[in-house]
Amino acid sequence: MKTALRVMLVAGLSLYTSLASAQDKAQDKVPENGLQWRHANSLTGVPKYPAGFKHYDYVNPDAPKGGMLNQVTVGTFDSLNPYVVQGVAAAGLANFGGGMLYDTLMDQSMDQSSTTYGMIAEAMQFPDDFSWVKFRLNPKAAWHDKTPISVEDVIWSFETLKKQSPLYNRYYSDVVKAEKTGNNEVTFTFDKAGNRELPNIMGDLVVLPKHWWEGKDKNGKQRDISRPTLETPLGSSAYKIASVNAGKSIIWQRVDDYWGKDQPTQVGRNNFDQVKYEYFLNNDATWEAFKKGGVYDYRQENIAQRWQEQYNFPAFERGDVIKASFPMHAAGRMQGAFLNTRKAKLQDVRVREALNWVFDFESMNRMLFFNQYKRIESYFAGIDLASSGLPSEAELKILETVRGEIPEAVFTKPYKLPVFDTPQATRTNIRHALDLLAQAGWVVKDGKLTNNKGEVFTLEFLTNNPNDERVVSPFINNLRRVGINASLRVVDDAQYQARVNDFDYDVITSVVAQSQSPGNEQREMWSSQSADLKGSKNYAGIKNPAVDKLIDRVVYAKDYDELVATTRALDRVLLWNYYTVPQWYSDTINIAYWNKFGLPDKQPDYAGIDPFSWWVKPKP
Repeated sequence: MKTALRVMLVAGLSLYTSLASAQDKAQDKVPENGLQWRHANSLTGVPKYPAGFKHYDYVNPDAPKGGMLNQVTVGTFDSLNPYVVQGVAAAGLANFGGGMLYDTLMDQSMDQSSTTYGMIAEAMQFPDDFSWVKFRLNPKAAWHDKTPISVEDVIWSFETLKKQSPLYNRYYSDVVKAEKTGNNEVTFTFDKAGNRELPNIMGDLVVLPKHWWEGKDKNGKQRDISRPTLETPLGSSAYKIASVNAGKSIIWQRVDDYWGKDQPTQVGRNNFDQVKYEYFLNNDATWEAFKKGGVYDYRQENIAQRWQEQYNFPAFERGDVIKASFPMHAAGRMQGAFLNTRKAKLQDVRVREALNWVFDFESMNRMLFFNQYKRIESYFAGIDLASSGLPSEAELKILETVRGEIPEAVFTKPYKLPVFDTPQATRTNIRHALDLLAQAGWVVKDGKLTNNKGEVFTLEFLTNNPNDERVVSPFINNLRRVGINASLRVVDDAQYQARVNDFDYDVITSVVAQSQSPGNEQREMWSSQSADLKGSKNYAGIKNPAVDKLIDRVVYAKDYDELVATTRALDRVLLWNYYTVPQWYSDTINIAYWNKFGLPDKQPDYAGIDPFSWWVKPKP
């Protein structure tokens, strides 16, 4: 993805068709097949910007170029190939999308949900039944070595990534064929009609240079895209890799003759001559680096206590460091402690529910977070797709199709998490947790939660961030109150990633982001097919036929109303199965930056911020 913020958001099929028709008015003339070529497409309405637009309205098209953006990250890296499970890719690369190195067929908008504009593909077309999508490549699109980007590159990228990447394999599982169907045109055929999101997400396809990957390196060795590498890959985007100090730093250089610099989604952006990422051992070290200056220019602050109390260092007091907050509407999320149901002790839903009744959010929010956070009570927290209260009539019709396969409470009770607002509430919640555990065969003996086999209930939280102790410890302390032998294990980044890829953990804390237009990616997050797929985001190991059926209904929703109702139904089923202990979120982005930047008068309403629309202020 271009940045960490690149995230994805109409009353029957006839409404969607009418919206599509409204888009068509701004497109090219109708081709022989009667379908419009579209410069853009939106899943939530008409694209904000018409054909021929010059740039996003939030950017400064005359922003000066120059200077360096200094950034830091934690850990290490050992690969410049992000599209394999093995290895840790360097900062600036992304395992989905193009990162800073590669362009994609279409470019996701920073300024409107679930909307995409032409990039490598200058236009797209698809039929009303969404059974295929065709892209017409931009004849200007070229690799950094000046070789034109070809249809063959697109087809090879699709086939290669689907074969070797678990993420791409699940994301494009409904795409059965890619073929050249005209001069500079490529068509993707789907296994069945009705998947209205699929044309858009095919536009997310990163295009890789077939001729480079099938060639040999300077030593005459055949390159292998299925393996990690530290050889600098050929790219196509606004930046290329200038230098690498393996495991320690990477410097990206702006490409002066970048083919896409005049594309409307790029004008006024990519203003830094260089972007440097330096690696540090831990987050505490990055904080000290930021305060010192020179190696860390801006940071998104996600620790409420630090935001409230620790911005009092000399550079801030002098005005050299500036704090700013922006609303963020780009994504929903589930942030929580994901419970690995591949482990026998976590397979009973009563056990998982009991763990929720032990989690005291209110005390943590008050004592650690300055009441800055909201409790997550949905897998789509922060956006309109979040379920609440009792199911609507539309949701009930959908839920009836899986009655008997889901908890009956889904139909009759609003989903509510326990509240720890008084000492009495705390005692009541702990007792309820013990009752649930007893129903599941776990009782406290000699202070330890034990089953009828004499096995003691242990629970290990796995993390790669030592600072997690601050927020995990209160939960661990409450777990010990019900006899659970809970602990936190901190490992290095490489070991953490390997264990997560292999699902070798009891509990991990993670964030799963959601767009306003969910679809195919839900399979990788929650489906039975992804539960044992190494490297997938199905952290809880969910294998639930009802969830699988609801995911399919989300993917093939005929219109936005049906999508909303089905997504909320899916949300309810996930919640009532207690696959996670939900934590907290904020709908505000807090950033602090050294006063070296010029910023546009506004930032994108949807994404919240776009640091690549900033520039380094020229020296007087």
